[in-house]
Order: sequence, then C-alpha cells, then structure tokens
Amino acid sequence: MKNLKIWFAFFLAGVFLTSCQPEDYSMGEKLDPSEIDYEIIQDYDIDAGGNTVILKFNTPGATPVWNYGTGKSSRVVDTVRFAFQGDYEIDLNVITAGGVVDLDPVTISVTEDNLSYVDDPLWTKLTGGNGESKTWVLDLDEEGTSIHFVGPLYFYGTDNGWLEGGGEWDGGATGCYEEGGDCWNWSPEWSGNTWLMPAGDYGSMTFSLEGGPYVTVNHNMLPSLGEQSGTFFLDKDAHMINLNNDVEILHSVNNDECVNDWSNVRVMSLTEDTMQLGVLRRDDCDGAALLVYNFVSEEFKENYVPEEVEPTIDEGFDPEFESGELLQMLTGGPSSGRIWELDAEGNPVDWIASGIGWTENADSSRDWGWNAGWDEAAADSWIRFDQWGGMNYTRYQNGMETSGTFSINEETNEITLVNNTLIQGPEGHWMNPTTHVIKVIKAYDDFQSRGIWFGTSYNADSDEWLAFHYILGGNEGNGDGEGTTEPIALNFDNSKLAIGDIEENGNLRLELFNEYGSTMDDPGLTRSDVAFSEKVEITFSLSGITLNEDAAGSYDAKIYFADGDWAPQGDGNVITVNGDGTYTVTYEAPSPAQGTFVFVIDVVGLAADLADMDAVSANIEEIIMY
Repeated sequence: MKNLKIWFAFFLAGVFLTSCQPEDYSMGEKLDPSEIDYEIIQDYDIDAGGNTVILKFNTPGATPVWNYGTGKSSRVVDTVRFAFQGDYEIDLNVITAGGVVDLDPVTISVTEDNLSYVDDPLWTKLTGGNGESKTWVLDLDEEGTSIHFVGPLYFYGTDNGWLEGGGEWDGGATGCYEEGGDCWNWSPEWSGNTWLMPAGDYGSMTFSLEGGPYVTVNHNMLPSLGEQSGTFFLDKDAHMINLNNDVEILHSVNNDECVNDWSNVRVMSLTEDTMQLGVLRRDDCDGAALLVYNFVSEEFKENYVPEEVEPTIDEGFDPEFESGELLQMLTGGPSSGRIWELDAEGNPVDWIASGIGWTENADSSRDWGWNAGWDEAAADSWIRFDQWGGMNYTRYQNGMETSGTFSINEETNEITLVNNTLIQGPEGHWMNPTTHVIKVIKAYDDFQSRGIWFGTSYNADSDEWLAFHYILGGNEGNGDGEGTTEPIALNFDNSKLAIGDIEENGNLRLELFNEYGSTMDDPGLTRSDVAFSEKVEITFSLSGITLNEDAAGSYDAKIYFADGDWAPQGDGNVITVNGDGTYTVTYEAPSPAQGTFVFVIDVVGLAADLADMDAVSANIEEIIMY
C-alpha cells in the first residue's frame, strides 16, 4: 500500500493543480464500488488449468491498480499467466477523481501447472530452474572484497536498462532505453570509494521455483527489515522483477531513505553467476539516478578461487646484451663519450624486489630514503663513460672531478669502476654505494629517453636490489659537467629527407626525423647521436621554387625540436626565406638535449604559395651541435 499511497498523492496533486480555476474547487466524484466495471476472465482454451487470466477494466475516467499475487499492473487490459497451480487472490484498487476505491478481492483457482511460463533462460539464471532455488549475495564481504565486480554499487542514468549479455554499459544503443536520454555510467571501485557502503555481510536473497515463484530476503545489515518472504514475478521481456508482500532487495542503509520503491527493480544484467539490479534514486538525494546493486550467486562465491596472477616483471629487468652492446650504450661508441645524470626530477631510486620495483618518484621514499641531501647531491653531479684512448669514466660531484678506468663483465652485466663508487650522497646515509661494482638491473632499447638502472647493493634474503636511475645528460663533456665546448657535426643522409606540405597546413616542411612521421622507420640520422647542451644549427638549401602570382614572397622559417623525453622541446629562432637559396636556422636548448622525437624545419605558408610542389627540392648541407 505504501507505493499506492505515493502514487495516489501524486495523482491528487495533479488533480489539484489542474482544477485551480476560478469558482471551481471540487476534487471530483468518488465512484461507488458498484459503479466499477471490470472483468477477470480465465481462458481455459489457452490453459485447461485456468493458468491464463485476462484482466479487463471497463470504467472510463478511472485508473486500475491490479495486484494479482505474483505482480502488479495498471493496464486497462492485461494478461497474467500463472505457472503453478493454486488459489490466487486478485485485488483491484481504482483511482478516481474523488479518491481511491477499494474493491473486494477475487480468488481464482489454477488447477494445473504450466511450467512453460517460467521455462526461459532468464528464469533459470535467476532461480536455478523449475523445482530449484538460487541464493544471491551482494558482491562485498566483511573484508571489503568484491570477487567479480569492482564494487557492490554502480550508478547509471535514469534511462539506462538491460545490458544484453551482461557487462557494463559502453555508451552504445544497447542499455539506453531512450535515444538521447539520461544514459551514463559510473562504476566506482569500492577500495577507493568506501563511502559507497560499509564492508559487511549484507545477508542473502533467494529466488525459488519450488511449487511457486517465492522469494526470501535476509537483511543482515538492516534489522528494521529483518527476514522477508513473498512471491515475485520476472518480466523477461521488460527485464523487471516485481517482489510482492513488501519484500525489498538487499541494499545499504545509507540509501534506504532515498529510494521510494525497493520492490520493483530493473534487471540490468543477469548471468549464471552474476546479477545487477537497479532502483531509482529520488532527485532530492544527490540527483535522480539508477542505483545498481551488484550480486553474485552464493554457489559462485563459495566455489570462487582467486585467480593466481603471475607478477609482471618490470620491463627491461635483467637485460640481455649482444657483445659490445652495453659498452656502446654507455659511451656512444668508439672515440665517444656520454654523460649520465641521476634522474632526480623523475624516479631516482628504487628497491627492485624479484624484478618488480615500486617507487614512482623521489617522494615515494621521501625522508627515510630519498631526502633533501640527495636532492642537493644529484643537482650537481654526473658520470661520463667514454672510449677516448681506452674505457674511462669521469665522476663529477660537489665541484670535484675524479677519473679512472672501468671494465664490463658481459656475462653478468656488471661494471667495475676502478677506485670509485657510482655516486656519493649525504654523508653517512644508508643508500650510499659502498662497492666499486655496479650492475645494470634494467635497460631499454629506447635508453635515450628512459635511461638505465644501476644496482649498487643486493639483499639475497628478499631478492632485492637497491638501484639508481640514470638518464642521458649533456653530450661528450669536457669534465666540467656542462658538456663539450667543441662543436660536433651530425651526419645526415639526404636521401631520407622528407619534404612537402606534410601536415597539410600550407607549410613547407623538411622532416629530418619524426617519431610520428614517415621518417620513423628509416631515418636519415642516428637518434642517439643527437646530443647538445646549448644549441643546434642546420644549414639547408632550397631550389625549384616558383611562386603563384599572388604569393607573399617572404616566409618565416624555424626548427621545431623535441628530444628523447620531450624536455627540452619547442620552436627555434625565426629566419626569413624568400625563394631558392641556402639558409641557416638555429634551435637554442633551455637544457641539454639527448636523442630526439621530432626534428623538423617548417617554412610557414610557403607550400600554399607554390606553383609546383613537385619541382621543389631541398638538401641538408650541415648540422652542427654545440
């Protein structure tokens, strides 16, 4: 009766508003029960046992509310099919302009079972099948564990509904009942949103087809509801479940007062092991929405065995190098050198246990591991490995430079620094390396942007390495930590130069390299050779330029550059291009650059003014790095 009273209250409010006209204050006439014309017909031609019952309401200007034991209806003509034999009481309440008219119940007798009415896959999934029962529980336990869903409660728009085959709504047509309607979905993970409901044993909900469609709900977390029993009806076409006798689905106390009807629920998804049931939250409780409670079958929960997930070893852990490859990575090759700096602005240190690290940045172990002293030590330090007359290293720290030789054990990836350690942090700090031998723990093919992890100590009990993350700094270097002052020429194969209106924006582009362009797979330069501390200059020539009659004739040209980790990146200095000729453009780096993602020259607007793009050719004359 609670829902009927709410319905009637809204009805009366509507009557009142529409009747507020001058000199007319009447609510209307309340009909006498004798004036209500209706029929309840058992169709024995369809079912010899009288299972099919036709409800007809023939009274104009009034609205029926049928309650036939296994469900409710407000249709003028409706057909009810009872699967099980027995006596059924049919109640009819009629909403009239003057109020609600209660009629005496009518009892009908069904003399035979017709189980075809519950012989449907959805009925079977819900109940276990004819003569069976199935118990469902909320997918949350006392420990806060959900075994199938990421949490026990999801949120959907008010026009969302059945999701064919189960699963979460993906924004498509399936699961949205009205085109352009209120359709959305939020599926919060309980562990990060414990405000959804407290962890606990919420009880159980059993749907049975043992002699009838019966439902029993035990509300462990809502003592005011306790144990409830009644009948139910599953509308397999509308994907609705109606619980009778004021039975409510399992739910949390924090939403109890925000839902008017816990007995008529939308089936959002239903499988052999999982079920999602939605109820409408009122607009005055944080906005109208479907609260969708997630259930798993008791059998599924009792037999659930957590999947053993093999730990994912960090990418690059325990790398394998070809002969000479590690030396090439460290130094850049014969007669070359590379500066490596501690990744203080990123993730400088980690404890890599069984191949799995855990730190994300310096703050992951702030103070008890990484601290202000390490910030200071890393800010002005580097180590250079080179092959200038042998295998040498130079360590620069706190204004002091120490040098020596190093060797590599290619079987173990160990690097021995003769008479030195990798770095010296705050005095007496436990992370300070104490050995001359460091081990490459992790390395990558794209080391130019991702660096190398050097392990400095190992704990066999925990299979754990203390490792420092080094990234490329300036180029070859001269011992002062600022890189070499001698300019370096970068080799470039002009047969690999891409030229044209590549971005289709009217600019003439000379693409030396672009991670996202045609030069990615076959570049004209070696990415790791791109290294400069101050600036890079490109001298290029253009020929075959013929301009349209209305062309501007003068165009801005500049380098756009991004190094191997996008810092530094940006536009170079602007020069003027006005036709065939040789030009020089410059990019000044705000910080040392190592490697490249994008290395192009753009002549702004020139492509749009060309009479014949195919006639234009370009050549990279020289690339000088400082």
